[in-house]
Amino acid sequence: MRRAMAEAPVGDDVYGEDPTTTALEQRVAELLGHEAGLLTPSGSMANVLGVRLLVEPGQELLCDSLAHVVRAEMGAHGALGGVTTRTWPSASRPGAPVGLVDPDVVEALMTPDAGPYLVSTAAVAVENTHNFGGGTITPLPVLQDLRERTRAAGVAVHLDGARLWNAVVAEGTGLAGLAAHGACADTVSVCLSKGLGAPVGSVLVGSAERVERARVLRKRLGGGMRQTGVLAAAGLHALDHHVDRLAEDHRRARELAAACAAARPGCVDPAAVRSNIVVLDVPGAPEVAAAAAARGVRTSALGPRVLRLVTHLDVDDDGARRAAEVLHELLAGLPDGGGPPGASDEPRGHRQP
Repeated sequence: MRRAMAEAPVGDDVYGEDPTTTALEQRVAELLGHEAGLLTPSGSMANVLGVRLLVEPGQELLCDSLAHVVRAEMGAHGALGGVTTRTWPSASRPGAPVGLVDPDVVEALMTPDAGPYLVSTAAVAVENTHNFGGGTITPLPVLQDLRERTRAAGVAVHLDGARLWNAVVAEGTGLAGLAAHGACADTVSVCLSKGLGAPVGSVLVGSAERVERARVLRKRLGGGMRQTGVLAAAGLHALDHHVDRLAEDHRRARELAAACAAARPGCVDPAAVRSNIVVLDVPGAPEVAAAAAARGVRTSALGPRVLRLVTHLDVDDDGARRAAEVLHELLAGLPDGGGPPGASDEPRGHRQP
C-alpha cells in the first residue's frame, strides 16, 4: 500500500486534476451503482455532505437512536447543516438486534408533508454495518423494502456504509453485492480506513448533480485538498487486496466473542457476531479496558458497562489469540458487582439501549 502511495500519479484535486483520485471516485461510484463519487478526509464529512444533499435546513432526518450520524459526529448535522433529527429505538422490537432496521417502525415515523406547524421528513439514514450495535447487519431485502416505502412517501435515503464492505462479505456477495446496496439509497458513504486499512479517507457517491454540489460544500467545510492521489492510491490498493480478507476479521471476532462468553456467560452472544465488532456487557468497562491495555490489548470503553472490540487487518491470528487469553482471564476474575479485582467500583451505570 505504501509503495502504491509513493508511486501514485498526482495532480491538484481542488481543480479536479488528480488522476488517481478521479480513478478511485469513479471506481467506487461504479461499484455502488451510482453516477459519481467524491473523496473526503473522513467518514463523518462524507455523512455530513450526504445528508445535507438530501435535507434542507429546518427539515428532518430520521435515524436510529445509536446511529453514528447522531451519536458520533459532534452534532455537525445540526450545527453546520441546520438539520433536525428524530430517532427510533435502536432495538426497535423486543429481542431484535441493536441497529437492525425495521421498515414498519421507520414508516410510522415519516411525515414528509407536515404542514406549516411541524417539521417535515426529508430523508432517512441507515447504517450498515451498525457500529454501536456491534456490527449488526441489516439484510439487503430489508433495505430494499425500506427503499420502496420511502420512495412511495417521497423521502430520500442516506446509507452510512462506513463498513458496508463488511456487510457484503458477511452476506457472501463481496464487491458484486455493493451495487444492490447502493440502489437502496440516494447517497452512500463508504470508508476506506476501517477494515480496508487505508490511512485516510471515505468516498461519498450519488448522482452526478449531487456530487458536484457536494464538491462545493466540501470546500466550504475546509475539505478541499491538493495532491490527494497519495491517499486515493491507498484506497485503490485496499479495494484490490483487502476486501475478501474481511472474512478473516469476522472469524476472529467470533472467536473473541466465544472466549469472552466462556469467561463471563451473558456478556455477549457469539452467535450474533457476524462482522468484525464485538460489544461486551461488563461492569466497570473502563477499568477492564485499562487492565487489558496494561497487558497490551487495546479495547474501547463506550460506557460504564460497554466494552467494544474490533478486529482488523493489523490483528492476525496470534494477536487475536493473545487478546482472547487476556480478556478471558480478566472477565473470569470479574466480580459480579464491579471491575477487575482491586479496581474501583466507579463509574457505574447501565448499558446503552
